[in-house]
Amino acid sequence: MKNFAIKLVWFTTIYVFVFAGLCQTNVPLPVIMTLYCVGIPLILFMVYTVLHDDYTTSKTFKDWYGDHPMETLEEDEN
Repeated sequence: MKNFAIKLVWFTTIYVFVFAGLCQTNVPLPVIMTLYCVGIPLILFMVYTVLHDDYTTSKTFKDWYGDHPMETLEEDEN
């Protein structure tokens, strides 16, 4: 997990869950609004980073799923 994009996705997900939890408590409105104003650019930055990430893989559509090879897929249907 050396990839910055996946770490940013995890951080943003945790941030959103914490924000949603704080909305259900008696946290003052200015704090909630500040977290909201920080969260929107964070989500936009996360989407931009994931879409422009330089991640490459050697897998193709012919590889199908790693845990379920194509040869056994046809055998399981019978």
